[in-house]
Amino acid sequence: MQKRKIIFRDISWLSFNNRVLQEAADEAVPLRERIRFLGIFSNNLDEFFRVRVAALKRMIEFGKKSKMHLELTPDAIIEEIQEIVIEQQKEFERIWNEILRELKKERIYLVNDTQLNKTQQTFILDYFNEEIRSNVIPLMIESIQNFPVLNDRSIYLACKLSKKDRSIPQKYALLSVPTRRLPRFIILPSKNADKQIILLEDIIRFCLPNIFSFFGYDTFSAHIIKVTRDAEIDFDNDISTSLIQKIEKGLKNRKKGKPVRFVFDKAIDPSLLTYLVRRLGLLQKDNLIPGGRIHNFVDFMNFPESVFTKKVSEKNPSYILY
Repeated sequence: MQKRKIIFRDISWLSFNNRVLQEAADEAVPLRERIRFLGIFSNNLDEFFRVRVAALKRMIEFGKKSKMHLELTPDAIIEEIQEIVIEQQKEFERIWNEILRELKKERIYLVNDTQLNKTQQTFILDYFNEEIRSNVIPLMIESIQNFPVLNDRSIYLACKLSKKDRSIPQKYALLSVPTRRLPRFIILPSKNADKQIILLEDIIRFCLPNIFSFFGYDTFSAHIIKVTRDAEIDFDNDISTSLIQKIEKGLKNRKKGKPVRFVFDKAIDPSLLTYLVRRLGLLQKDNLIPGGRIHNFVDFMNFPESVFTKKVSEKNPSYILY
C-alpha cells in the first residue's frame, strides 16, 4: 500500500483525541480522573463532528465548486473517520467496563432500572413523581406527520410499546431526557458502605409503565439515541436586517442544523432503529455510530465526587481537571 503524502488534519485530530482515551485507560491515573477523561474524550468528539465533519459535508454539497487539493475526496475522508470512530468507540466501551470493575472494588456501583431493591424502587417512584414527571412529555412519533427536531447536545429514549396479548399494534415513542434541568446522577439509598448511583434515564426507564400504561400497553423497551448537528452559523444577505438580527436568526437556525452524526445503543430494536433512521432522513454516510447503553458522556466530567472515599492527591496536579 502506497504511503500517503498528506496527513489529513481531521484524521490527525482523531489521533490526538485518542491520546485522551489513553489517559482514561491508564491505571496509574486516579479513578475519578479516568472517568473525567472519558467525559473529555466524548465532549471533544461531539465538537469534532459539529465543526470538522460538518465542514466536510458542506464541501460535498458544494461539489466541484469546492476545490480540494487532496489525495482523498471529502466522502472518502468521512468514510475513514467513521471507521476510526467506531474502533475508538469499542475501545471506549472496553475502558468504561474496566472502570466499572474498579469502581466495584471501591464499593461504588452504577445500577440500572433492573437492579433496584424494594426500598430503592419506592425511592425512585417518589423521585419520579416529585421531580421528573412534569419534565417528561412522551411523543407518539408515528402519529406525527413532521418528525420532531431532535436537539443537539441532548439524549432521547427511543421506546417500543407493545401488549403481551397483541390485542393492539405496537407503537414507537420518544422521550427527551431532561438532563439540562435535572441532575444526571442520583445517589440511591443503600445498605452498609455501598454507594449506589442511578442515571436519570434509567429512572425514566423504570417508570415507563407510569408514563405509557394509560395508552393500554404493558411491555416496554427503551434505548438511548443522540443526534449531533452542524454547528455552523449561516447568515442571510438581507440588507434590511441589522447584524444583531442576523446573528440572532443564525443562532436560532443553528439549532436545526443538518445532522452530522447519529449515535444509538447497539441493543436497540432493529425495526425501531430502521424507522428512526428513515424518519430522520439519514443515510449510512451520515455517520450512524452504534454504541453502548450510555451516551452524552460529557456529563461524567461531573461524576459525583462524594462517593469516593479517597480524595485525589494535590501532589499530582496533572490529573486535577476543572
